[in-house]
Order: sequence, then C-alpha cells, then structure tokens
Amino acid sequence: MEVKFYDSIKDGLLKFAVIISKYNGKWVFCKHKERDTYEIPGGHREENEDIFDTAKRELTEETGALKFSLSPICVYSVTGKNRVNMTGEETFGMLFFAEIKLFSDEIDSEIEYVKCFDELPTSWTYPLIQPCLIEEYQRRVSVFEI
Repeated sequence: MEVKFYDSIKDGLLKFAVIISKYNGKWVFCKHKERDTYEIPGGHREENEDIFDTAKRELTEETGALKFSLSPICVYSVTGKNRVNMTGEETFGMLFFAEIKLFSDEIDSEIEYVKCFDELPTSWTYPLIQPCLIEEYQRRVSVFEI
C-alpha cells in the first residue's frame, strides 16, 4: 500500500473526501456498525458532486455534525488493493480538516457511534492509510504554526 500527497490534481480524478475532524480539541472518529475499528469520516464522491459538497455530506452523515468549518488540506492518493479499491490502481481523494462546533443527537448512517479521543486511537479501519493522512495533516499544519 502506498500513500502519496499532492497540492492539486484534475478535479475529475477525485473519487473520495476524507475529513480529519476535531471537536473541543479532541480527535473525532467513527465506529462503523460492521467493524470493530475506528475510522476518519469520509466517503465516495457521487456523480456530478462538488468535492466540497462530498466532504460536507459525508461529515454530516457519518458524525451528525450540524455546525462546522471545513478547509481543504491536500490531495492524497492510494495505490494498492484494499476494501474500496479491488484493482489496486492509484485512486485520488481530497483530504479536509473540520472543526466541529455542534453535533446532532442521532446519526442516520452506517456509523454505529462517534467517539472523541484526546489521543489518536490504535485500532484503525485502514491502518496503512489513515495514520498517513493524519501525519500529513499534522505536518502541513505545523508549517503554518512556525
């Protein structure tokens, strides 16, 4: 599995939106109903959907976020077979950051519950991908904090 990062790419190549999120300084993760691991909110882009709209929709569906700010971080790609890519070819997504201010009381999706962590979890749904996304986010944010 190989994860790469880009500043931009042709919009039509973006297939996913993944949203690293925080609420009151804590990391926001989802626990899918069919898995025993934690994952970053995100998902597939629908046909003719703007990638920002994908990010907003997925964040709302998977976390119940009602009020949030959303910022693009970078483009990422994954090469290698996994649960969402059976061919193993390079696929592209947009990585976002969201600061969530208000959650709904209920989630109407495949997500069982949302959990906020002081420290990053160790049980990842995509352990070869998601930690790389967090690390790149932290690297890019630290550049602006200097």
